[in-house]
Amino acid sequence: MKLVRKNVDKTGDGSVVLVPEDPEDMWHAYNLIAEGDQVRSSTIRKVQNESSTGSSSSSRVRTTLTISVETIDFDTQAQVLRLKGRNIEENQFVKMGAYHTIDLEVNRAFTLTKPEWDSIALERIEMACDVTQNADVAAVIMQDGLAHVCLITSSMTLVRSKIDVAIPRKRKGNVQQHEKGLNKFYDAVMQGILRHVNFDVVKCVLIASPGFVKDQFFEYMFQQAVKTDNKVLIDNKSKFMLVHSSSGFKHSLKEVLQDPAVIAKMSDTKAAGEVKALETFYTTLQFEPAKAFYGKKHVCKAADAQAIETLLISDNLFR
Repeated sequence: MKLVRKNVDKTGDGSVVLVPEDPEDMWHAYNLIAEGDQVRSSTIRKVQNESSTGSSSSSRVRTTLTISVETIDFDTQAQVLRLKGRNIEENQFVKMGAYHTIDLEVNRAFTLTKPEWDSIALERIEMACDVTQNADVAAVIMQDGLAHVCLITSSMTLVRSKIDVAIPRKRKGNVQQHEKGLNKFYDAVMQGILRHVNFDVVKCVLIASPGFVKDQFFEYMFQQAVKTDNKVLIDNKSKFMLVHSSSGFKHSLKEVLQDPAVIAKMSDTKAAGEVKALETFYTTLQFEPAKAFYGKKHVCKAADAQAIETLLISDNLFR
């Protein structure tokens, strides 16, 4: 996220101009924007035109609108943020008070105005605009014919690619079709890694699967890397780590991140902090339940007693 301008006074009143630079920035914008905020951005509006003869036609025009946000809709798969509200500034195409939906776009600036900027919102802007807050952990969760290439940041997990390849079954006396399908699948996963993983930033790449799928893929990938003299893979071989998962579906990533060996490998990454804190909470809840509390009522009582060492707060509470 790029901060173009920040104009917030001591009372917390003011606005900021932001430019989302990648899909994760949409997640930060989703957590920043609340109902009642004002958002100004370039958008597309369908306009009805009537000629002197009485015939009408419609056209789509790009214009800049300012709306008072009433509804916020975030599509986590498409990484699209839609804001619906009433127009609050004069515009030649849209009447005052008319409803409009703005789709926030990557690399297109928007202005966010709040009646009061609290410390949480200002802190999120600083975190989103910090260039060091990039995904430094990647993961490939796979099984025969299915793989998910994910990037793990300090605030969310992004599925960058889903690979689904039909692999013919082994048949007695003829395994060529099976091996051909398997190699096609492995090659697609390898290309997904090369396309979506920035090895200049990523410190750790987890390859997880049930059985020996991960080992066979790892062997295939580096055989191909040597054969094609792929320096990117060869130079970063030490960053790869093979771990067990129950399946190739993305929900298996949760169990992978709780593996002690994975936690040790990720110890110097940004994602490790939240994973470790959550794992500590679950362990404490299991073995010392009198020291671990959840839910608003119990947490507030612990806060009143000044008995909190670590406090985990969901982003949902700020929306």
